[in-house]
Amino acid sequence: MRSLLKLGLLLLFSLMCGAKREEKMVREPSVAGSFYPADKDSLAKMIDRLLAGVPKLERKGEIIGAVVPHAGYPYSGGTAAYLFSYISKMPFKTVVLIGPSHYMYFRGIAVYGEGKWKTPLGEVEVDSALAHKIIEKNPIIRDEPEAHKREHSLEVEIPFLQKVLRDFKIVPIMKGDHDYKTCEILAHSIAEAVRGREDVLLLASSDLYHGYSYEECNRIDKKTLSFIEKLDPEGLSSALEKREAQACGGGPIVAVMLASKLLGANKGEVLFHTNSNDVIGERGGYVVGYSADIFYKTQPRGLNKREKEELLRIARVSIEKRVKGERLPEFTPFTERLNLPQGVFVTIKENHQLRGCIGYITPIKPLYQAVSEMAIAAATSDPRFPPLQPSELKRISIEITVLSPLKKIENPEEIEVGKHGIVIKRGPYQGLLLPQVATEEGWDRETFLAHTCLKAGLPMDAWREKGTEIYIFTGEVFGE
Repeated sequence: MRSLLKLGLLLLFSLMCGAKREEKMVREPSVAGSFYPADKDSLAKMIDRLLAGVPKLERKGEIIGAVVPHAGYPYSGGTAAYLFSYISKMPFKTVVLIGPSHYMYFRGIAVYGEGKWKTPLGEVEVDSALAHKIIEKNPIIRDEPEAHKREHSLEVEIPFLQKVLRDFKIVPIMKGDHDYKTCEILAHSIAEAVRGREDVLLLASSDLYHGYSYEECNRIDKKTLSFIEKLDPEGLSSALEKREAQACGGGPIVAVMLASKLLGANKGEVLFHTNSNDVIGERGGYVVGYSADIFYKTQPRGLNKREKEELLRIARVSIEKRVKGERLPEFTPFTERLNLPQGVFVTIKENHQLRGCIGYITPIKPLYQAVSEMAIAAATSDPRFPPLQPSELKRISIEITVLSPLKKIENPEEIEVGKHGIVIKRGPYQGLLLPQVATEEGWDRETFLAHTCLKAGLPMDAWREKGTEIYIFTGEVFGE
């Protein structure tokens, strides 16, 4: 009897502990009742009213990242509504939220790695798989839910998201360090973790100017927003350091801009801008700037004949100057298309045989610059071949392949031989074959997949195995 009682008490204690652990996994609202209403119906009505006040916005391109303010709803809610109205009913399944810490000092980057966040409108689940995928990219990114406990900068965005999206998850990220290097680390980690997904939104939470001058607010906010419109994260980071621009979430904005560019964004736009003085209808006193901004990807048009000729000229001049040990000239793009970041491969052939091929898979650099760099790399750094010699220059031909963004696929049957190139990833291994390779070699789909696995250093049938990621892309191919 005593042993049964003891077993019962142990079981009860175990259940209580389990319930307590589960309870800890739910992040309770911290600023409900102050930044926004704590009552469910009042909150829902307020958000509906704010969204109804937004005029119809024209949607442009594919939105990848955004900026939204985080003050109390009576102040910044009208501005935030512009962004949330814009993304309403879009098919986002995960929102990566990045904000500054106002209450807790820490180094690096703190992620809320698992569990749920609660608001008066209900609970939202953390996308723990994506969160840990981001965390594992760099040791300065850590799972630290405690850093999020009191912070409002991400919490205030979630009720809006609950009203405009359905069946979505979140990855809450708090930045302790806002220097450019830390922003780069976070941006690359996020971009690598979400690449190939079209259902993820990157959202930076930030107000702009803080101070006591209405005129200064408008002047400095104009400067800050100029970098957002130009999608210039490096320029913004530099201006923030010099106090020429202001944003309490400057680091999160820079990180989202960088990650958005890595994922193909080429445009920035300010949807709406105001400040707290304008909202309350008074001049004087403390004033805070607010804006709602987007970073999106336009579908690049095909290159025209002159642009293709210029890229081939850049590739040829770059190779010849480097091989001869001469100074490389400064190239200047003569159209906006050549200045857009895009993935590109440069292939060198000698007597119709491969002599070098290297490229950028993702849009890291402007196209004209990427062609120059990859042409030099193909001539001098392809590990399969010795560096090109001056005596070979007259015998080589150059081919350029401009890549579309990568698309992750689950079904290999989506691959169209002759149209798609393939990227295979598994752990640290990665391999790519261009669309024209399968056609040149006469391969069918399975052979193409097998050889891409070999290129990645994997077994030929690795593409069939769970855990192997397959991406496809198209290529605009032209040559001398």
